Amino acid sequence: MKTFPPATLTPPTADARRKPWYASLFVQILVAVVAGVLVGHFWPALGAGLRPLGDGFIQLIKMIIAPLIFLVIVTGIAAVSDVRAVGRVGIKALAYFTGATLFALAFGLVVANLVQPGAGLNIDPATLSQDALNAKTATAPPKDAGAFVLGIIPTSVVGAFASNNLLQVLCFAVFFGAAIVVVGRERCLPVITLMETVLELFFKIMGWVMRVAPIGAFGAMAFIIGQYGLDSLGTYAVLVGACYGAAVVFIGLLFVVAWVYPRVPLWQFLRYTREEFLLALGTASTESVLPRIMTKLTNAGCSRATTGLVVPTGYSFNLDGAAIYLSISLLFLAQAFGYNLDLGQQLAALGILMLTSKGMAGVPGSAFLALSATAGALGIFPVAGVALLLGADRLMDSMRVVVNLLGNCVATFVVAKWEGQFDREAMLRAFTGGDTATDDAEQPSVAPLPAAPAAAR
Repeated sequence: MKTFPPATLTPPTADARRKPWYASLFVQILVAVVAGVLVGHFWPALGAGLRPLGDGFIQLIKMIIAPLIFLVIVTGIAAVSDVRAVGRVGIKALAYFTGATLFALAFGLVVANLVQPGAGLNIDPATLSQDALNAKTATAPPKDAGAFVLGIIPTSVVGAFASNNLLQVLCFAVFFGAAIVVVGRERCLPVITLMETVLELFFKIMGWVMRVAPIGAFGAMAFIIGQYGLDSLGTYAVLVGACYGAAVVFIGLLFVVAWVYPRVPLWQFLRYTREEFLLALGTASTESVLPRIMTKLTNAGCSRATTGLVVPTGYSFNLDGAAIYLSISLLFLAQAFGYNLDLGQQLAALGILMLTSKGMAGVPGSAFLALSATAGALGIFPVAGVALLLGADRLMDSMRVVVNLLGNCVATFVVAKWEGQFDREAMLRAFTGGDTATDDAEQPSVAPLPAAPAAAR
């Protein structure tokens, strides 16, 4: 298949790369995270009060996410100039997401069966209260499959942008980009040119926002440690150890997948995106790095259309870290109440989790909603038992964030390679510093999109 140009971003100048070590965004975020841990541990009241710093930074990122994704997808589709290719990317992405989520859930069940994290707890259901769980999940009632699918279609374009509903924004962007292709690139050139200019403006705003990323990471980490404390690790030691151990093994499998098919050296990719992963860890949010990670993936040889479609969709459909956590936690709860699920029950739980885990991103208390719905469907242990995880849930954020983010990055490489929209030479240049903005807070400008090859039209 004809390889589409990745439409990379213009690299920074050589002077921009020669910066002192203390000006590196990675170093600044690392210092901020360590400082946040220390403040939260030694002055917990102060740390808990610093939450607005982290929340404020994430809100700044959310301010630009929806329009940035819209512009990236529309301009990417315009560059491909092939509506059928866009449809293939979407289908292949969903196929990969389904397989990856199913494997992550099954892998979590295997780990939970081997480790038995809830064995011996012997929790009495009579001691449980539904109030704590209701307080965590009351703001987000669970949706059935039909409601979730209908929720992807925006009833108002303005409402989709106003509510930051990324799936609805993506849906409208695909229709808008497809309309440009059908009407004709030449006739729509003024619109495309305008969008390219606006996209460059949003990258400039993102560069300004990233200057305060260390402050956001400091506030978020200080709040997490100050609010929940390091002592809570001991209470759920086996469960936490099982989840993090499973995450390490799963990441190893992602290394294999990335190298076997798209031939991506994932260790070099992690070095290339170290600021984004550290920032995601510090803020306990993958949303905080969504614009930057899309830029890095585009620079690393994935076409803009593929990146724009796969990454936002993966935020709802490819939560590998959350899937591992859900399956391990489900068996943890069953074991804590003295139930040993047989193979049939575990397979039924697997099928239910496949449905309840979708659309978790950005939903308050989503993990508890998914587990509550699964527990209610299985009818084996009381739904109120999910409240046992309230103390451990926040401790899992680091695991979920890293695995979710890395899983979506690998998915982007795989789908781009599968669709013939991956430039490995551009990836190697980016990894060696020939096409990156790793240490520069300012985002590079957007290079003009090339016209699609005649064979792709």
